[in-house]
Amino acid sequence: MASQIALLRGINVGGNRKFPMARQRELMAELGFEDVTVHLQTGNIVFADPGTPPEHTARTLQDRFAADLGFPVDIMVRTRDELAAAVGANPYPEAAAEPRTLHVVFLAAVPADTAALDALDPAAYAPDEFRLIGREIFLRCPDGIGRSKLAAKVANARLGVPATARNWNTVTKLLALADG
Repeated sequence: MASQIALLRGINVGGNRKFPMARQRELMAELGFEDVTVHLQTGNIVFADPGTPPEHTARTLQDRFAADLGFPVDIMVRTRDELAAAVGANPYPEAAAEPRTLHVVFLAAVPADTAALDALDPAAYAPDEFRLIGREIFLRCPDGIGRSKLAAKVANARLGVPATARNWNTVTKLLALADG
C-alpha cells in the first residue's frame, strides 16, 4: 500500500511546542490513519495513504493537531511518489555522499512570489548554494548549515507559503519508511 508523509513545522524544537511522538501516533490512529510510523521528535509521520489528496490530509491534520495542542502546526504532506520525485530531483547529487551538507525545504505549495529568492546573489554565499524546484528548495551548505548565511536568508525568505526543512538523512529515511 502506498504511503503519505506528514512533515510538521516547528514542533519539539528547543523544548518548545511540545508534541510527544506517542501523542502523534495516538492522534493519527484517532483520525483513522493506519500503519503509522513517527520518525524522530521533530515531526515526521509516515502512514498508509488514505486515498485523499495530500492537501486535504494536511488540512485534516492541522485542524485536529491545533485543537489538541492549543497552537497551530503547519504541515506539509507528500505522497510517497512525490517524496521519491523530490529525492530524484536533487540538483546536488554529489552532496548526497555527505548528507549533513544537504537539506530540503518542503513548501506547502509552489510559491507565487519568488522575488526574495531571486534577489539572492549566489556568488555572495559561495560555496553554499540553493535551487527551487517546484515545491522544494534544495540547500547545499558544504561547511554545515549552522554557520551558513545563505541558509538563514533562505529560511527567512518571504515566499507566502508555509515551509519546513529536513536534512538529507531524514529525507531519505522517510522515503525508505514509505517504501516499507
